[in-house]
Amino acid sequence: MDAIYNLKQVLLSNHDFTTSLVSNATDYSTSPLTYFAMHLVSSLLVVGAAFQAVLGLPDPLHEKRNSDIIKRSVDSFIQSETPVALKNLLCNIGSSGCRVSGAASGVVVASPSKSSPDYWYTWTRDAALVTKHIVDEFTNDYNTTLQNTIQAYVAAQAKLQGVSNPSGSLSNGAGLAEPKFMVDLQQFTGDWGRPQRDGPPLRAIALIGYGKWLVSNGYADTAKNIIWPIVKNDLAYTAQYWNNTGFDLWEEVNSSSFFTIAASHRALVEGSAFAKSVGSSCSACDAIAPQILCFQQSFWSNSGYIISNFVNYRSGKDINSVLTSIHNFDPAAGCDVNTFQPCSDRALANHKVVVDSMRFWGVNSGRTAGKAAAVGRYAEDVYYNGNPWYLATLAAAEQLYDAIYIWKQQGSITVTSTSLAFFKDLVPSVSTGTYPSSSSTYTTIINAVATYADGFIDVVAQYTPSDGSLAEQFDKNTGAPLSAAHLTWSYASFLSATARRAGIVPPSWGAASANSLPGSCAASTVAGSYATATATSFPPNLTPASTTVTPPKPTGCAADHEVLVTFNEKVTTSYGQTVKVVGSIAALGNWDAAKGASLSINQYSSSNPLWSTTIALPQGTSFKYKYVVVNSDGSVKWENDPDREFAVTTDCATTATINDTWR
Repeated sequence: MDAIYNLKQVLLSNHDFTTSLVSNATDYSTSPLTYFAMHLVSSLLVVGAAFQAVLGLPDPLHEKRNSDIIKRSVDSFIQSETPVALKNLLCNIGSSGCRVSGAASGVVVASPSKSSPDYWYTWTRDAALVTKHIVDEFTNDYNTTLQNTIQAYVAAQAKLQGVSNPSGSLSNGAGLAEPKFMVDLQQFTGDWGRPQRDGPPLRAIALIGYGKWLVSNGYADTAKNIIWPIVKNDLAYTAQYWNNTGFDLWEEVNSSSFFTIAASHRALVEGSAFAKSVGSSCSACDAIAPQILCFQQSFWSNSGYIISNFVNYRSGKDINSVLTSIHNFDPAAGCDVNTFQPCSDRALANHKVVVDSMRFWGVNSGRTAGKAAAVGRYAEDVYYNGNPWYLATLAAAEQLYDAIYIWKQQGSITVTSTSLAFFKDLVPSVSTGTYPSSSSTYTTIINAVATYADGFIDVVAQYTPSDGSLAEQFDKNTGAPLSAAHLTWSYASFLSATARRAGIVPPSWGAASANSLPGSCAASTVAGSYATATATSFPPNLTPASTTVTPPKPTGCAADHEVLVTFNEKVTTSYGQTVKVVGSIAALGNWDAAKGASLSINQYSSSNPLWSTTIALPQGTSFKYKYVVVNSDGSVKWENDPDREFAVTTDCATTATINDTWR
């Protein structure tokens, strides 16, 4: 009886895998004969493995058989789903998308669902992430349809930047953090979690991706005239507002978000390099990026995972952190820890903790540590009662594919005490150390991680309807699709994860040269200047160059070179009072005290009553200015005449300091 009971338990433990295989066969119109053959083969393999386990016989080929079957199943799913996913993604982009009639050109609609839930909007974040994948796919393989889609997106974003909204306007950049708009490019005025500060840096990243392609193919002028003005606004916003709290990517928590901070760092790093490639500069990018990276380290918990948001009513174990890792993946950065690259020990340890935190759902029954599982946003989720998301499960796979790519590239795998638990789930005998590609342990780890990654794709395949449509979520108990149908981000996530599986990776964003931490963190910011991007018409026939074009190195400073001007004002104030600098230029409010630049009290003390701010101003700018004290009731006290005057240097300096005392 014990042997029979043990056999039953082993068979039951393989039920999820067998169900997945059968589900795939059924969903993709496999013929009855083929379905029967696949089912018979998989059943024989499972039964054979079961008898091996019951009788205690060694079966060195058992795991390889299972991994081979999963691989074939996933190969089949990817082959059939890829054209469906790309078609459905493009169907959600206006104005010609098959499911978004009425959407403006270039508008990436979140979902065609107009009720329960209503996702008939364009979110700045979602649109940027989707477009970033389109840009990556286009960069890897030139395609005029994708190029036209990208260029329409560029034009749409140029217009959206100028749309005043409940978050603000372009005049001081505040409106750039508005989370979503109507599909006709009008403002959305309803209640919402705003601002969302990941939108501007993510949009900058997506646009820079296409801008870099233009530069490398000889179209630097087009990149400078059309792409750079939009990107410049978003970079200015990021440098100015990165240290302010805002709503996270799930639009629920108003705090500091790991995802937003990481996107901000990447945007400034990549933005600085892009600026130089088009003959411009971004002094604020260079000054602020290291401080953002320094702050990013504070999200790492001594408990061995990333705290995705600084709030006291959640564990912080959130797919937010895994999404951060894959969207900041740089194939030239190795397993860098400071930028939380996918194969870094911190990112791998975090992957285990996040996935394990969601194994309690019904669909994950029998999926113990080391086995792929359905993954959602976070364990405490209550939206639609909390369920797995397609994009979250795919993200778990993508991080592992990224890691495999780097391990193969560098020819070794390092296991540290931080990542040991992750590796032990897959290879129980492993210990800390570095394993070269010539070692059997290296091969064992690569194979185990590849199978683990494929398992997440297999979970998605199991709960994907026969028409290949991907909703936002699937039920935590039944696996039935839930929430918004045809979620655009879900399709982009599938295409991105499977591209990484195929070894197709995005270009480097410069992480390897921007991963050094300053001696101490500073909450420094730079107030920016903003201008409407007016050029949106691309020249025809922007085709790939026959050879890579190296842009000429700029000589001297750029025509639009900016200087970081720091205003230091010593003035004794009382509780509730603030200080502004107001002047004759737009960056100082054009003499409107309500629009003046606010100074920070961070360095203030009774013995040194210093208020300070830094503003990026074009070289050669001359202006007049005064300081004002704003009382708690809103009344304003101006300092005495005469007006102060200052002229920004024209000698390519990057900084200037003005030291004043109240009069």
